[in-house]
Amino acid sequence: MDIIYLHGLKVDCVIGVWEWERRITQSITVDLDMGFDILPAAKSDNLEDTLSYKDVSKRIESFIQNSSFALVEKLAEEIAQILLGEFGIKWCKVRINKFGAVRGAGDVGILIERGEPQ
Repeated sequence: MDIIYLHGLKVDCVIGVWEWERRITQSITVDLDMGFDILPAAKSDNLEDTLSYKDVSKRIESFIQNSSFALVEKLAEEIAQILLGEFGIKWCKVRINKFGAVRGAGDVGILIERGEPQ
């Protein structure tokens, strides 16, 4: 299986369970790994034959900015379902980093895999 990836997508959003978190926006970073057959694009050299990471980026960024979840678990699952349902991929890995969620920790977040690797 080939993987198209988009790492380090920084998005400001409302995320968190505490009352003060519901009143502010916080920055999260999203990494996406998406299973996709790139052979047709490699043969044709045509954008229409591949997964446009620009389209993925715009869709996911817009979704996150317009969402308001309590848990990063829910956000990650929703992102995975968008990728699987709207972009024709069979497998994805979604990593969300909520920097600063735990004092003293550099990285805090979640990593999920959905779909079937080929």
